[in-house]
Amino acid sequence: MSSALPKVSIGLPVYNGERYLALTIDSILAQTFQNFELIISDNCSTDRSGEICRQYAAKDSRIRFFPSEVNRGVAWNFRRVFELARGPYFRWAPADDIFAPESVAACVEVLDANEDAVLCYPKTILVDGTGAMIGPYEDGLDLRSESAVERYCLAASGIGLVNVHYGLMRTEMVKKTRLIRHYPGADIVFLLELTLHGKFLEIDRPLFYRRMHEQASSNMKSSLPELQAYLDPSRKGRLFSRRWQTFSGQVVAVLRGPLSLTERMQLLYFLVRGVVAGRDEYLRELVAIARAILSRPRQL
Repeated sequence: MSSALPKVSIGLPVYNGERYLALTIDSILAQTFQNFELIISDNCSTDRSGEICRQYAAKDSRIRFFPSEVNRGVAWNFRRVFELARGPYFRWAPADDIFAPESVAACVEVLDANEDAVLCYPKTILVDGTGAMIGPYEDGLDLRSESAVERYCLAASGIGLVNVHYGLMRTEMVKKTRLIRHYPGADIVFLLELTLHGKFLEIDRPLFYRRMHEQASSNMKSSLPELQAYLDPSRKGRLFSRRWQTFSGQVVAVLRGPLSLTERMQLLYFLVRGVVAGRDEYLRELVAIARAILSRPRQL
């Protein structure tokens, strides 16, 4: 690899992704924008994922491959590829989705021209396990407001499949966030935190193909404890409250964000209103935790 640092870092975390991994890597290597590095972290896969990655890394010097001997969970793997990034722009790449050849180039052009934008993403086409088109998906997160409060509230109200999580971001701004944490919904909290640092810009072209198949994480029908273990195996068996964890993550993001006192108070009020509106669900989680604690066998 050249000693010059790449302009774009693409982080690909993978775990048992052999079915679509080669197609994803091929779509990245076929980008019209070539000044990038591809960082692949294999989280102790038990299938052929590691072998596939090594084969590609041996053929293309832009690929940096980092295998792990221990499965540390999805959240760790997503954080790891970012922490290894060297470019001023960064993008996560799932191991089963496809990027159109112009995807990186189009996003780089937009970020180069808009210094106040922290993320740029193209429109999404949903495809099935065979690659057949399901249809377009409207993310609706083109957040051009000068107000961080307005950007945050619009994102919190409209976020869905979080396809924008695979847009191109400014590395220095992502470093100011808490990144992906260890609980379900942490990807949403991360994106909401990022809105506090700048604008999200949408490219009005479908350049990202999101694969919806039975093994995709978005289709997981696991229980909350199983999801928690999937994100971080070391936390398996711990008591967990999804709504309260997400709420506390958002509060921390607002307290850490580059906001005035007035903006901070406005967003904290917005978050508390959300808890009040969903108080029945929040109370249900508290009751479930209390019951779990009381049902535990006492230590003699």
